[in-house]
Amino acid sequence: MTSPPPSTPDVPDTPAAGLVADGIAVDGTHGPLLTPTSLHAVPGQVLLVAGPPGSGHTALALCLAGRMIPTRGRVTLDGDDSPARLRRAVAVVDTPGVSEPDPVLPLRTVVGEELAMAGRGTLPRAVVAWLAERGAEQWARARFEDVPAPVRITLTIELAAARPGVEILVLTAPDRHGGTPVTWWQTALMHAAAGRTVVVTCTESSAALLGVPAVRLGAGHPERTR
Repeated sequence: MTSPPPSTPDVPDTPAAGLVADGIAVDGTHGPLLTPTSLHAVPGQVLLVAGPPGSGHTALALCLAGRMIPTRGRVTLDGDDSPARLRRAVAVVDTPGVSEPDPVLPLRTVVGEELAMAGRGTLPRAVVAWLAERGAEQWARARFEDVPAPVRITLTIELAAARPGVEILVLTAPDRHGGTPVTWWQTALMHAAAGRTVVVTCTESSAALLGVPAVRLGAGHPERTR
C-alpha cells in the first residue's frame, strides 16, 4: 500500500497558491446540492475528498472547475477567483452527467473525441495506435461500459491530462465503478508525480480502505475522515 501523502494544509484566510475552496456551498431547487466544503489542493499531491453518494460530488467538481458558481464561498486558483481561469486549468474527469463518456459508444470513439480536444491525431489508425501504446487496443471496438473499470479510469484521466492548459484534474467518484480503490489511487498518484494537482472524490469507505486522510464533503473547513 502506498503511504499517504502529507496532510493537506488548512484553507488559509487569505488567497494562497494552489486550488482553494473556501466554504463553498450550492443551493438547489429542492435542497442543497453541496453543503459548505473547504479544501486546499497543491501541485504534486493528490487530495482525497470523501462523502456518501449524493452529498455533492458533482457539484463540488463543477465549482472547482469554474463551471458552477457557488451560492456561498469562493474558489480560487493561485489567488485568482475568475471562473474563466478555472475553466482553462481544471479538467473534470468522469463526472456523472457532465464528462462521463456515453456508455454505449465504442472506446475508440470516446478516445478519438478526447484526442481531438487535445489537438492530437484522430484517424482510426492513430486512435488504435494510441490505445496499443497503453495495452488497451483489444478494447477499441468494445462499448465503453464493457471496458474494465481500471482501464476506463486510467484512460479517461490520461486523456483529460493531455488537454492544452490543464493543470488540475478532478476525478469524480471513481469507486462507483467497483473494484479496488488502489487502482485509481495509483493512477492519481502518477499524475501528481508529474507535477499536476489532483483532486479525487470518493466514499468514506474507499478512503478508509486506502488509509489516506481525506477532506469530508460538507464539513465546512477541512475535517479528516478516519
